[in-house]
Amino acid sequence: MNQQLQLLVAIQDLEQMIRDTEDETRAKEFQEMGFPLGGLDNLKRSLGELESQLEPRHRSYYRKLTGRFGHAVVPVIGNLCMGCFASIPSSFVSVTHENRVLHCESCGRILYWP
Repeated sequence: MNQQLQLLVAIQDLEQMIRDTEDETRAKEFQEMGFPLGGLDNLKRSLGELESQLEPRHRSYYRKLTGRFGHAVVPVIGNLCMGCFASIPSSFVSVTHENRVLHCESCGRILYWP
């Protein structure tokens, strides 16, 4: 997987963890299940470090998509974008696209293959 794509997936996951921790209702649910919620500062610091490694063009596109859809980076399963369920052309899986950050032709979300 492309390094920039790995960073985008990690950033999205960290942002979700931060949102869950800051949401009082979700935080209470997690604590009741036995999950400790300390380390919010560490999550925010890690997020900043990862964002600094991201290319500016990917960062701005990611922010735009996050504002529009919530989840900017989505998996492709069975040649379907899991963001909009549009069919992804088989040419996207070819070697020529191997180290590139690809976007869904329908919704524009950033795609990755798990």
